[in-house]
Amino acid sequence: MKKQYIAMAVLVVSIIILSACGNTTDESKADANKQVDLNNTGQQIDTKTDENTTEDHDDASTVGNDEVVNERTKDDYLKKLNEMEEADRYGPAQSTTVELVEQETERYEKWDRELNEIYGLLKEQLSQEKMDSLREEQREWIVHRDETAKESSLNYKGGSMESLEYVATQAELTRERCYLLVAKYMN
Repeated sequence: MKKQYIAMAVLVVSIIILSACGNTTDESKADANKQVDLNNTGQQIDTKTDENTTEDHDDASTVGNDEVVNERTKDDYLKKLNEMEEADRYGPAQSTTVELVEQETERYEKWDRELNEIYGLLKEQLSQEKMDSLREEQREWIVHRDETAKESSLNYKGGSMESLEYVATQAELTRERCYLLVAKYMN
């Protein structure tokens, strides 16, 4: 109960601070556009989309989920990615290593699902030539992501933090890749 009270207090203070800062959507978009320049390699990914993650839009409320996804713009996706990032940032903090690994695994899976959705949409938007190039870039990115996660986790080799560092690095690189794909390729 005490942990929930503390977490709620931290959340309220964070919201107040964000409100006081006047963080606008335009500033968030600018931050997102800065973040996408962090990585310039690629990944081949499964193009299945999760219909449950599709948000409804006021102008497309009568069409099916697939059509809503196809009508999303770069700004829509940047807004969604920013909201996902805020949820990560202000979500409840876990205290044990096992809980932290589970939390980071969920975070990685969430960002990976989003990356798959973005990639699937790009398959419909891009020309065959650009898609072929992106597919190769994505394959290289998978290798880069996994090698970077492994290298990072070796800092904790044999320790309880090794698996946490591996999945946390995968989650962070996947989050960055979502921003990059939207900024670089989406209309």
